[in-house]
Amino acid sequence: MTRGNRQANHSRRWLLRSGLAAGGAMLARPAFALTPSPRQTAGPFYPDRLPLDSDNDLVIVGASNARAGGVLTHVFGRVLAEDGRPVPGARVEIWQCDAFGRYHHPRAGSAADPNFQGYGQTTTVTDGAYRFRTIRPVAYPGRAPHIHFAVSGPGFARLVTQMYVAGEARNETDWLLRAVRDEAQRRSLVVALAAAPEIEPDSLTGQFDIVIGRELSGG
Repeated sequence: MTRGNRQANHSRRWLLRSGLAAGGAMLARPAFALTPSPRQTAGPFYPDRLPLDSDNDLVIVGASNARAGGVLTHVFGRVLAEDGRPVPGARVEIWQCDAFGRYHHPRAGSAADPNFQGYGQTTTVTDGAYRFRTIRPVAYPGRAPHIHFAVSGPGFARLVTQMYVAGEARNETDWLLRAVRDEAQRRSLVVALAAAPEIEPDSLTGQFDIVIGRELSGG
């Protein structure tokens, strides 16, 4: 079996297992309005040009046999409207620093892990779901561990936000997270990561749902 076939089989297994882990509860529409995801800055390190490999698996670059440093982490969730309706066909982008706190960007000042994409993108499916295989975000000077997200699609303005990790001491002093004054919105950005051996050995998983507010959709 070629490496490409092995990767394809791994990806299919990962998607199936992630779907089972997510469970049917994800598909239920809430009976009340959801809390809109707050806007956060894209920061200075959004790619100045997209990498040739920009799929939703950030830990393997191209045809390389090497894996990125860091703790494997599977992030999944749904893009939803404020009334709970799924948003299919939305483009979801993520970008983050590598396991050593370095971004893939000319302004970052030092070389990043060549085995880490640093950026990925995918499209939500019928129920608004998306998934990424990446690494657990790490802290760097001035910031708590985080992953940048951008969501765009027909019928709503582009939303840039960030995902943080529950239990991180730096969350209490991160100025961007603390700048979100609404407590429910601030909580919505913080995700608990749990061991996920059923998806992949020595990996973590977390669910980050993104809610498009009425002001973005014009509703």
